[in-house]
Amino acid sequence: MPQKKPANILRFLIFSLTLGLAPFYPEPHIIGKVRWLLGGAAGMQPMDWFDLVLHGTPWVLLAGALIWEAKKKFT
Repeated sequence: MPQKKPANILRFLIFSLTLGLAPFYPEPHIIGKVRWLLGGAAGMQPMDWFDLVLHGTPWVLLAGALIWEAKKKFT
């Protein structure tokens, strides 16, 4: 029986490259939010936190899926 490819990784990669990086111009939203967070998060409103979670979730899911698959492969 052939090995099933991890569909979740592809799905999470697509989500990360679309929702996780949108809007693309002038810079991806998640990059601006992470910079703001690393700069002390001064002045972040609840909507900014929600935006960080919204754009960051696909990246967290992708990282989790990659770790999960790596763990299955190497154990």
